[in-house]
Amino acid sequence: MIVGYDNSDDAAVIRLQGDKFIIQTVDFFTPIVDDPYMFGQIAAANSISDIYAMGGKPLFALNILGFPVNDFPKEIVSKILQGGADKASEAGISIVGGHSIDDKEPKYGLVVTGEVLKDDLIQNKGAKPGDVLLLTKPLGTGIISTGIKKEKANPDSIKQAEDSMATLNKLAGSILSKFSVNAATDVTGFGLLGHAAEMCKSSNVSFEINYNDIKFFSGVNELAKQDIVPGGSKRNLSYAKQFTNFADSISQIERLMVADAQTSGGLLISLPEDNVNKFLEYYNSKSTIPAFQIGSVNTRKKSLIAIS
Repeated sequence: MIVGYDNSDDAAVIRLQGDKFIIQTVDFFTPIVDDPYMFGQIAAANSISDIYAMGGKPLFALNILGFPVNDFPKEIVSKILQGGADKASEAGISIVGGHSIDDKEPKYGLVVTGEVLKDDLIQNKGAKPGDVLLLTKPLGTGIISTGIKKEKANPDSIKQAEDSMATLNKLAGSILSKFSVNAATDVTGFGLLGHAAEMCKSSNVSFEINYNDIKFFSGVNELAKQDIVPGGSKRNLSYAKQFTNFADSISQIERLMVADAQTSGGLLISLPEDNVNKFLEYYNSKSTIPAFQIGSVNTRKKSLIAIS
C-alpha cells in the first residue's frame, strides 16, 4: 500500500509492479439538481475527480445505484445511468458493471480504478513554503444546489454551477507533473477550508488565502444572505473555526461562502511560484473554466489557514 487513509488523501494507491501504481476511489450521493441526466453526469465527474487529483489516469468504473423502483418511472433511472455513461466515455473509460438496490431515495456514483506512475503521483502532502495556491473552479455549488431545492436559484447561477460540476478535472490532472506541482486535492464535501486543512496537516505548513481572489458562481452571495445555505456548509464552518484565522473584515456570510460544501469542485493546487504563470497560461488557454490564484503557502503557524 502506497497511500491509505492516514493523510485523508483522495484515493487509495496500491503498487501493482515496479513503478506502476493502481488508484481506487468511490463516491456517490443523492440528487442535487432536477435533471436526472445532468445528475448522472455530475455524479460521475465527481467520482472520477479523485483519480485526476492524484495525477492519475482512470481505467474503468463500476456503477453504484440506489433507486425507489416502485415510486419513480424507470425512464428516470435510465437517464441517470446514461449521464454517468456519457461522462465516463468523455473520460475515456467504460463502466463495466456495478450494483443497485431498491432505496427510498435515489443515490448514484461510481467506483473508479485508475493508474499512475510513481514519478507522476501527486498527493495532498508535499506543499512547500513559498508555493502558490491555485483553484481550478469557482465555489458555491452547495449553496446553489440548496437554492435549486428551495426554488430560489436563478437560471444563470444554476447553469454556471451545473456546467462546472459536470466538467471533468481531466485537463488539470493531466498536467500536474508537467508543472512540478507539489501537492493537490479536489475540493468536495468538506469545502475549500476542510480540504485545505488536510493539505496543511499532511504537509506541515500553513496557508494564507486572499478572500478577494476567490471566485464564486453568480448569485451565491445573494442566496447566502437569505440563509439558503446547506447544513453541511454550516458544519464545515463550525469545524473550520478550530484552525482558521479569519480577518475581522470577512463577514459571517463570506465565511459561510468560503466554507461551502462542494460537489465535483475544482482542484486545489500547490506549486512553485516560478511555474504559476506558465500553468495558468497553459491551462486557461484550453479550459472553459479559468483557474485562478488564491493564496500562498507558509511555514507552519498556530492557525493552519489565515484568510484576509
